[in-house]
Amino acid sequence: MRHGKTNRRFNRRPEHRKAMLANMAASLITHEQIVTTLPKAKDIRPIVEKLVTLGKKGSLHARRQAVSEMRDRDAVKKLFDVLAPRYKERAGGYLRIIKAGHRYGDMAPMAVIEFVDRDESAKGKEDLTRHEAWLKTQPKDEQQQAVPA
Repeated sequence: MRHGKTNRRFNRRPEHRKAMLANMAASLITHEQIVTTLPKAKDIRPIVEKLVTLGKKGSLHARRQAVSEMRDRDAVKKLFDVLAPRYKERAGGYLRIIKAGHRYGDMAPMAVIEFVDRDESAKGKEDLTRHEAWLKTQPKDEQQQAVPA
């Protein structure tokens, strides 16, 4: 029986679920806004809020705890260097969830989860820099074919 088991299972094994939530937390910290289903957004919120609180502590132990939770060193670096100083005066409530209708394919309730005082230019910035770096390594004739319209 599932008595006292409060978390959602998302029809996944525990290892898959933990990896999924860690990847979502890293993506949310990197892009500062993601679109996902409402139950996933509700489950990721306490995880990321605890990570921001760890970032505000700023100790080496807190950094190692964040790395063990997310397994993405670049996201942890941004958490400690950018997000923690931004929210140092705020006592919790770093995220907001905005309902965004239903997904076309299966009518799943969708939501946007974002940081309260987020940087508007952060969303997609990493993808753009990665694409520009990739373009520099390609020959000129392939660059013209790979440019998105």
